[in-house]
Amino acid sequence: MLDSSDYRAIHLEFLPTPPASREVTTLESITLRRHYSRNTLLRIVILAVLAAGVGIWKFELINTVYFKDQLTQVGLVINGAILVLFLIGLLRAVSILIGYMREESALTRFIRNVETRPDSDPLRGVRTGSMIARRYATLRRLHAARTPINQNALASTLVASESTRNSLPRFINNILILTGVFGTIVSLSMALVGASDVLENAISATGMGMVIHGMSTALSTTITAIVCYVFFGYIYQRLTDAQTNLVSGVEQVTTTYLIPRFQIQTDNVLYEFTGLIQSLQGLVDQLQKSQAGFESAQDELADTLGMYRDKMDGLDDHLDTIKQQLRSGFRLRDDDA
Repeated sequence: MLDSSDYRAIHLEFLPTPPASREVTTLESITLRRHYSRNTLLRIVILAVLAAGVGIWKFELINTVYFKDQLTQVGLVINGAILVLFLIGLLRAVSILIGYMREESALTRFIRNVETRPDSDPLRGVRTGSMIARRYATLRRLHAARTPINQNALASTLVASESTRNSLPRFINNILILTGVFGTIVSLSMALVGASDVLENAISATGMGMVIHGMSTALSTTITAIVCYVFFGYIYQRLTDAQTNLVSGVEQVTTTYLIPRFQIQTDNVLYEFTGLIQSLQGLVDQLQKSQAGFESAQDELADTLGMYRDKMDGLDDHLDTIKQQLRSGFRLRDDDA
């Protein structure tokens, strides 16, 4: 019984300004029912209110079946035991769902941090003991220790750890219907005792009353067990679905965001090495162009030096000419000059 509100997914796609109703990513779509546990808790409350309303509405019938004209306390004890088991399992399921509701909130916050603040701490505002925070810390330690990351092992460990939390609800879900069978057997045994008394005394009102009481108790315990089993079976199914939804979300986030950040794959290394080779090729091309520019500058400098040398040679001739003219003009001897 899943409605459309349970399938509100975090759609992650590249957009410059994402709408508030959607989460975005540049890689792939992550399907996470963000409020699945909260919706389950609301349904439990609604079912409890409906059960209380039916109990008040049919109080006379319930009083007749369970409390009126009871010769022994066997029916009350067995029905009470069934209800106690049901309530214990229900309280445990509610506590687990509350924890899962917090985990879903932490996972949603982590995704939002990674998408909107890629350069900041992704655990900002995320509860330290949450699943995603523990997974992030584990991957960071493995990366720091230069240890290969095996996501399958991490996923199996998480599933096994979460399965232990459901052990009590699973146990109660398995034995709840058996308590009704047990009550039926006990009540039929009482009826047989009453039938034996009837056979011994042809006019035994007590024996006949015990037969009727035993049959009534057998029916009441069976009804109690079946009703509790149906309600608890639905709640237990929703609990396992919430667990699956949360674990699936953690693994999708690990695959989409964390593994590319911490895991070093052979393909990634080859890809990065190819990029490095291309960068080096571009650098070599630039160096060759620079070398060609240096050679051109060297040729121009050599030409400039040659021209300067020629001009210097011409300057010496001019100086000699000036000296001769000065010597002739002032009628100087060579030693006076």
